[in-house]
Amino acid sequence: MKHGFVILILGLVLSLSANAQNYYWIGFTDKKDSPYSLEAPEEYLSERAIERRIRQNISIDSLDLPVNQWYVDSVLTLGVNLTHSSKWLNGITVATSYETLDFIKDWSFIKDIQLTKPGITAKSAHNKFELESSSENVVIDTSYYGASVDQVGMLNGQFLHNKGFRGKGMQIAVIDAGFYGVDELPAFDSLWANNQILGTRDFVLPGSNLFQSDEHGMSVLSCMGGIVPGQLIGTAPDADYWLIRSEAASTEYIVEEDNWVAAAEFADSVGVDLINSSLGYTTFDDASTNHTYADMDGNTTRVTRGANIAVSRGILVVTSAGNERDDPWFRLVAPSDGGLVMSVGAVTSIRTTASFSSAGPAYDGAVKPNVAAMGYRTVLQRANNTISVGNGTSFASPVMAGMAASLWQMFPERTALEIKDAIEKSGHQYNSPDSLQGFGIPDMQIAAEFLGYLSVENIRAENIWRVYPNPVKDHLVIETSKPLSGDVNLEWISTDGTLIKRWSRGYSPKMEISDLPKTSRGIYFLRISNGNQSETVKINKL
Repeated sequence: MKHGFVILILGLVLSLSANAQNYYWIGFTDKKDSPYSLEAPEEYLSERAIERRIRQNISIDSLDLPVNQWYVDSVLTLGVNLTHSSKWLNGITVATSYETLDFIKDWSFIKDIQLTKPGITAKSAHNKFELESSSENVVIDTSYYGASVDQVGMLNGQFLHNKGFRGKGMQIAVIDAGFYGVDELPAFDSLWANNQILGTRDFVLPGSNLFQSDEHGMSVLSCMGGIVPGQLIGTAPDADYWLIRSEAASTEYIVEEDNWVAAAEFADSVGVDLINSSLGYTTFDDASTNHTYADMDGNTTRVTRGANIAVSRGILVVTSAGNERDDPWFRLVAPSDGGLVMSVGAVTSIRTTASFSSAGPAYDGAVKPNVAAMGYRTVLQRANNTISVGNGTSFASPVMAGMAASLWQMFPERTALEIKDAIEKSGHQYNSPDSLQGFGIPDMQIAAEFLGYLSVENIRAENIWRVYPNPVKDHLVIETSKPLSGDVNLEWISTDGTLIKRWSRGYSPKMEISDLPKTSRGIYFLRISNGNQSETVKINKL
């Protein structure tokens, strides 16, 4: 840029009258002449972020490099205010009194410019948390989990918890709309006492008090990290948490997608393992920026692209599928359409799909949601200091994210995508996914078996079931003398944890299986489940 041109633009700035602040996204063409190097990532990434990449064999690349500071400084000479930048999408968000920034679109390094939030806004028609804020008190029993037993037990989460895997050492970023009362409510006492709240960051109103903002993120956090014995136990109560605000709950503008990406980049830079995002984007108060279902193709919206990049950096991103099935939109929301993202739908305690839970698939046909968890009458902390219930995929998502963190603690050497894959494979309808629950409701024990937990040493010695002949060629008999009821589920699993075939049979004291998989000779495992009990038998296939 010529110096004379800069002076001319500055003169234009001084001649303009002050207007309300508009927010703009400004995309850059490249990262030329960066002072940063791929060989010195410690200058822009934390040690933990670098270690996460090394552990998962992920190369540091140009996406990790900060944006070109000269480009940023050139834009700031206009008198605009920098809100935040995105190295992944290579651009910045600025606030300005200009009615438009079109006069810089021809600058050589400017790729695109978009108004993301107008300075003067009317009362928003959006209240995205209206459904989820409804609550009623629940009767709490005297057991350890209390009423939260359903949301943990549905995923067989007690399998991990009973073995001491409750997320310890895992870092989860909660990207949300606010965390009202987290500094005072007793459900979070253990997090503070054990230094599990690692920090906060606000990408909406930097410097504001997140603990005096919207309560949505607080309730979301309680599903993972909350502890009130006899009432509420989160799915990852021993994990560490970063609390990050990207959402302005009172309005809905596309600037929030850019806030989200900036929040995810911050989470990456400090080294988190997982992101839970109980947020989603479809239509906006500025209708000119509305998305369409065609945009839900896994890699179009900025927020979805950012979420995919986060996973490519080794972070497991878990996000709510949306509460749109009762509304005209009907389908899933961004970023849950992301091809690498784990999207979570909501089910009831009896495993039926909640009426509001958004439908898939993604526009490109990909299975969405990926899995489902309890999101109807989910037990959580409320701002009025009660343990109550809420409805929404916003709560199904953290229930699942916390379980994923606990599972990952058990297998810290695994990658984010391997954890996601194991959880999906453990879903009750993995072989026949649908558009409401995806691969279904996961089972943490089965997921652990896929990841390598299954071994001869782990198999129970006192079997309820007798399985013969063993070795077997093409026909198995399974019988028991114990009176049972309900369906019996059978799973044929390879030694590396791959689910090969699944059957479901009505209970009978003697069952014959003649349609064994046509697998090669060798050792396999037959997992037999009925109700809350299961056992695994080693099978020698001839």
